Amino acid sequence: MTAFVTVILGLILVILGLSAGWSSWAWPAMAALLLVIALVTHKVLGEGAGPSTPYIPPDPDEPLPAPQRQEQRVTYVALPSSVADYDFSFSATVRWTLLDTPDGAPHINPAGLAIDAVLQRARSVTAQQTPHQAAFVQHQLDGALGTMRADATGRLLAMAHDVSLQLPDVDRERLAKLSNVRKDEDVWEHERNYERSKRAYLGDDVLKDTGSAVVWWLSRNEEKVEGAVDRIGLLARLSAAANNERVAPAFEHLLQPTTPSFAAAAPDGGTHSTATWEPESDTSWSALPDDEAPDSPLDSLLSWFGFSDDDEELELFTQRFINLARAHGKEEVVADVRRRFRSHQPKADDVPPSESSS
Repeated sequence: MTAFVTVILGLILVILGLSAGWSSWAWPAMAALLLVIALVTHKVLGEGAGPSTPYIPPDPDEPLPAPQRQEQRVTYVALPSSVADYDFSFSATVRWTLLDTPDGAPHINPAGLAIDAVLQRARSVTAQQTPHQAAFVQHQLDGALGTMRADATGRLLAMAHDVSLQLPDVDRERLAKLSNVRKDEDVWEHERNYERSKRAYLGDDVLKDTGSAVVWWLSRNEEKVEGAVDRIGLLARLSAAANNERVAPAFEHLLQPTTPSFAAAAPDGGTHSTATWEPESDTSWSALPDDEAPDSPLDSLLSWFGFSDDDEELELFTQRFINLARAHGKEEVVADVRRRFRSHQPKADDVPPSESSS
């Protein structure tokens, strides 16, 4: 720094001297002045610097200690559900952070305290849930265990992540079977209730007596008043049977004949009059003597209706039966009936001439 200041100042003085045209004696005086300035500058700069501190190179970096892993994985821990004997299988990674240790506090096992705190929090959640909601409960645990919270001792904060909650396959299948059975029972119970309600409606309301039965039939067939009149006897029998009673005397005369049975189409396209019939309760062909027992279904039918071979209405009944069979396309039945009753039909020679001509 002294040399730099001396050279700069000398150059300035030389330029001034050449410009001003100094005399020859002035140049030695200028050299003496530069020497004095250099000495003063060196002295001033030496006092301001002081003793210099020796440079000490830094030591090489020492390796940092490995961070202590403050988390631990727990797997397949049984946690209870709201249903006895159906436990969840819980797995998670427990993480903890130590808090400041107070003076005189005992030593602790951080991993044990953290795992116990997390399991207690998880247990309080699963114990209130049904076992078939394992996936839903797992998401609840993710939220409930995802926050650092102090344990019971207050020595650390604990949380859990990577939570997994499952139900054993055997329990899952068993719950599915029980669920199906409960659903079937519910359906069956509803069907039973519907059947009981329907029986109560028919027995206690519709068929309570003959009048209620007639009114019920009219409510469903408002425009068929004559049909209701024709069915009073049938409805009286139904109401009496529903109440385990005999038919009221006022309706006994309507029991036979009952409802009209059918109308058969005539060959010419018209219709014959409908035949009304109903066998009496104590009529059956087996009650006939052995020598009069019927030999065919037609004989059974005649015995059931109470016709004999010399009955005057047998011919009319035969014709109506043939028309009915023909209307339903039962030609084989027509042939059987004609063979059976051929002996009862009048021969052509027995018909009076007047009727033959007509």
